[in-house]
Amino acid sequence: MKRIYLILVGAGSFLVLSLSFNLKKEPEINIGNIPEKHPNIIFVFADQWRAQELGYAGNNQVITPNLDKLAAESLVFENAISIIPVCSPWRASFLTGQYPLTHGIFYNDKPLPTEAETLGKIYKREGYQTGYIGKWHLNGHQRGEDPFSGRDKPVPKERRQGFDYWKVREVSHNYNNSFYFDELDQKQQWEGYDVFPQTDSAISYIQKNKDNPFLLVLSYGPPHDPYFSAPQKYKDMYDPKNIQLRANVPLEYQDSARNVIAGYYAHCTAVDKAIGDLLNAVEKAGLAENTIIVFTSEHGDMLMSKGVLKKQRPWDESIKVPMLIRYPGKFGNKKRIVLDPIGTPDLLPTLLGLSGLGIPSSVEGKDFSSQLLRGEDLDNEAVLITLPVPFHEWQFMNGGREYRGIRTRKYTYVRDLKGPWLLYDNEKDPFQLLNLVNQSRYSALQDQLEVILQAKLNDVKDEFLPADEYMKKWNYLYDRNDSLRPTDYLEINR
Repeated sequence: MKRIYLILVGAGSFLVLSLSFNLKKEPEINIGNIPEKHPNIIFVFADQWRAQELGYAGNNQVITPNLDKLAAESLVFENAISIIPVCSPWRASFLTGQYPLTHGIFYNDKPLPTEAETLGKIYKREGYQTGYIGKWHLNGHQRGEDPFSGRDKPVPKERRQGFDYWKVREVSHNYNNSFYFDELDQKQQWEGYDVFPQTDSAISYIQKNKDNPFLLVLSYGPPHDPYFSAPQKYKDMYDPKNIQLRANVPLEYQDSARNVIAGYYAHCTAVDKAIGDLLNAVEKAGLAENTIIVFTSEHGDMLMSKGVLKKQRPWDESIKVPMLIRYPGKFGNKKRIVLDPIGTPDLLPTLLGLSGLGIPSSVEGKDFSSQLLRGEDLDNEAVLITLPVPFHEWQFMNGGREYRGIRTRKYTYVRDLKGPWLLYDNEKDPFQLLNLVNQSRYSALQDQLEVILQAKLNDVKDEFLPADEYMKKWNYLYDRNDSLRPTDYLEINR
């Protein structure tokens, strides 16, 4: 009996001690082992919205109250740079975190490989719901078909790169008569100006998935041309006569520029309204604290600066884009300026880092999440800008040329196949009116920037070959007349 008693007492004592131990230690052990909830991701990007055209960026003409409010609560990237300032290449680099000569999309309407490792696939593997709404522009067309033939066709399920919720058109800029294909490849219509119903679809997606971690990409078409197709309500907000132009718009183009920019601003304000609706929905769903919201653009638009429209050029109106990242749970709700440049391939790894997810070995961009979380700048000296093949509105016959360059906080340096082409001090010359290239007093600076550029090219194994070499390597055909060159192509005066 005594022995049993001792055992019982011993067992009772152990049980008491065990219970006592567990009561003291359980919060530390169990809570410590519960993984932090992954943030939701809402990635919104407009097409052809240049960095200079926002209220928070110092432009007092364009009406963007919702984006200005978002900027007041976000990281504001002063030097977000498009790796190739044109649609498909930017999208492929954003989705893969790779440089264009790695993933092969350096030309519009070429297909991103089905087996690519992409944003949607990565987040889906990690248990996220994944959705994509709007313009895609990565499915391409069949070889030998009209180059734009794939733009009105559905994207097969196996080529949706990990996105399950699917309200997508390959390409359209007919914003008032816009259709899309759903998950079943059924053709549906966006009613009215497509930005607004696309936003409604995004809000519905958020409400349905608020209890799950989700990734949503919302790809708007505007303010990409046609410049005069915003709803009348927004066009009425802008009188071309009152538009103030950048100092690099030539006198002979100024009337045209004012008209174009008035229409462009109308699109911007319409998109801003939609983004306000989206932000309100996130707040009402109680998701703001643990949701990373990104706003950016693929590339800019010259808008008659230097007398030209649209993109592909290496000037700031073309390569600089707005970028905001709001993540209250980690960054708080106060505006913080990020001055160091960030490039397109850096977006995916930085998002993964902020989400606490691993970064695949296929990714070439840099993860700047740790610097951002520490409240530091990026410690990034320069980013690469490239154009392996000029095409479409900047094809060879329109003055297009292959180039490689870098953008730092302060300088732009670019060379073409003939050698150094552009050098600007963007702090002293923000409109890039004075090309300093090959001037003896700037030779040391030019040499320094050339070393940085060459190191960047070496890192990504870019030999900077003529355009034809890359078209042959990837077995691409030029679209229409893109391959035609002036007979004195390499001798054209700069």
